[in-house]
Parts: sequence; structure tokens; C-alpha cells
Amino acid sequence: MPETSGPTGPTGRTPETDVIDFRAAEQLLAARDPRGAVKLLDGVIGTHPENTAARLLRARAFFAAAQLRPAELEFTIVLEREPDNAFAHFALARTYERRGCPDQARRHFRLAAALDPNPEYLQQARFDS
Repeated sequence: MPETSGPTGPTGRTPETDVIDFRAAEQLLAARDPRGAVKLLDGVIGTHPENTAARLLRARAFFAAAQLRPAELEFTIVLEREPDNAFAHFALARTYERRGCPDQARRHFRLAAALDPNPEYLQQARFDS
């Protein structure tokens, strides 16, 4: 059996494995394979449940796969840890929008725009209405 650098955790994963899986999940999502990305990120999050970047990437993958309930859950976890994350508010708003929850969507669009004056966030916030 080949030697690995670094200790393995209870799942037999090494820190290097987690980094490789995270980067591969980014590539899979970019290549429009969100389900493949979710599978890789499940292992990363299983080992590092506190990793907000992995959770945000998994939320994006769930959204891309039209798995809206899991996407909502992951975006909500990210926002519990990082309430000033404008992108997470915007993505959660998009999730609510696709689920047919316009009031919840509007709230998070406005929070995203308040945190970051990104033109796309401002347009979706519809402050004039």
C-alpha cells in the first residue's frame, strides 16, 4: 500500500484527498456535472462539516441540479456562519424564487444588495417597488 503524507481521519481521508476532491468538485460544477460535484463534496463535508467554502460549493451544485430543498439548507447553513455573505443571500434568493417563494426571495435579494452593490444584486432587489 502506498504511503500517504499526513494523518488520515476516521474516514481514512487525508487533508490532500479533501483538497483534491474540493478542486475536482469545482471542475465538475464548471463542466455542468453538479451531481458528481455533490458526491465529491459529501466526503469533504463529512470530514470537515465546518468548512463553509465546501458547503457553499455544495449548495451551488444542489441548485444547479435543481435539488432546491438541499440547496436551501446549505445556503442557510452558510448564512448562519457568514451572515454578511452577499453571494449566499443572492443564491438563496434565487433558490426561493425557483421554489415559488417570492417574499422570501425578495428579502434575500435585498440583503444581498445591501451588503454588496453588485449591479445584478441591485437589479434583483427591486428597491423601487
